[in-house]
Amino acid sequence: MSKMTKKSISNSVIKRLPRYYRFIGELVKQGTVRISSGELAEKMSLTASQIRQDLNCFGGFGQQGYGYNLIELQTEIGKILGVKQGYKTVLIGAGNLGRAIATHMDFSEYGCNLIGIFDSDEKKSGSKVAGLGIMPVSEMESFFAAEQPQIAILCIPKTAAQELADKLVSLGIKAFWNFSHYDIKITHKDVVVENVHLGDSIMMLSYALTNSDNEKQ
Repeated sequence: MSKMTKKSISNSVIKRLPRYYRFIGELVKQGTVRISSGELAEKMSLTASQIRQDLNCFGGFGQQGYGYNLIELQTEIGKILGVKQGYKTVLIGAGNLGRAIATHMDFSEYGCNLIGIFDSDEKKSGSKVAGLGIMPVSEMESFFAAEQPQIAILCIPKTAAQELADKLVSLGIKAFWNFSHYDIKITHKDVVVENVHLGDSIMMLSYALTNSDNEKQ
């Protein structure tokens, strides 16, 4: 089947791709060589038709009567997701959250290469996180001119985000992993933004428990 145009692929399909990549990667590590859409669907709590439809958006990867070769499928999904691109990435905000992300994320597995960490508190300058020295934000312009990063991770307060986002876009940032709760798309519609709201996630747990209790009453 021919590949669909990028604009015709729904966001819901695209958002499932990392989950496919993760599940398939775990199966490969376990030594599984091939799998049918039905078997994969059972492991991922999806339907076989959903998996076939999703993967057919990017080309036919399976063989009738054989299923999917998992190493080949992982490689192809990895190419779609760009996991080998190594996009130059900077992190702004070396507080508790920023330090945790820098320390515990293996960026190289996800298509990124963390090359710089910045913080507005110059007392932190020189301290190392994940092997990188924290730099003051006053050095961003010279650093960006030399290194030309494309992705910025924002771990800063919402009140500081608008001005900083404007600055980062002017310095060439094309994509944000945004923990600031500020809507960058308000003023920069052409950049790619993935907003992360940790509070939303835990409220979904609260909702599930609350409504589960209500159903029992």
